[in-house]
Amino acid sequence: MMDESLHRVMVVGVSCSGKSTFARQLSQHIDGRHIELDALHWQQGWKGRPRHEFLTELSGLIEAERWVCDGGYSFSWPTIWPQATALVWLNYSLPLVWKQAWSRTWNRVRTQEELWNGNRESFRHAYLSRNSILLWVLQSYGKIRRTYREVFTSNEYEHLTRIELRSPREAQQFFDALGEGSRGSQLENPARR
Repeated sequence: MMDESLHRVMVVGVSCSGKSTFARQLSQHIDGRHIELDALHWQQGWKGRPRHEFLTELSGLIEAERWVCDGGYSFSWPTIWPQATALVWLNYSLPLVWKQAWSRTWNRVRTQEELWNGNRESFRHAYLSRNSILLWVLQSYGKIRRTYREVFTSNEYEHLTRIELRSPREAQQFFDALGEGSRGSQLENPARR
């Protein structure tokens, strides 16, 4: 039997921690919708969607009975988190996140994979720009982790089941536990709160 706290889940973490991959996999596991906040935010030409449009569309999407949402747009928290039942934090180390960021960015530049609404990463933007995702990872890592630590230890949103995963191995153990039928309701993650 599936843990019922996992039917509306918010997945958070620093940039390039693997939130979307994790959320996509979990959404399949719970037979729910995957909501990727980057896909809602980024319009063609890397233009950010106006906040009111973003929140209006998001509000409609989270009316579904089952969903997994990923992203770090803090202005969306008051919309999403009251509706969520669980919060999963991918709290990975900087060396791991940096390796993932570098690899992911290089692959996206090399293959010209379409990301959201026709957007693609370019070598110039990814490696030579002040808006580089790689630079962002280094600059924001500590601040974002402190923010999520505060969230996890605060009394705000007490209704959320809080799950902290500190490595891809723990993430895999999380999914392995979900796949064990009735044992899935007793996830064997020591960081579960």
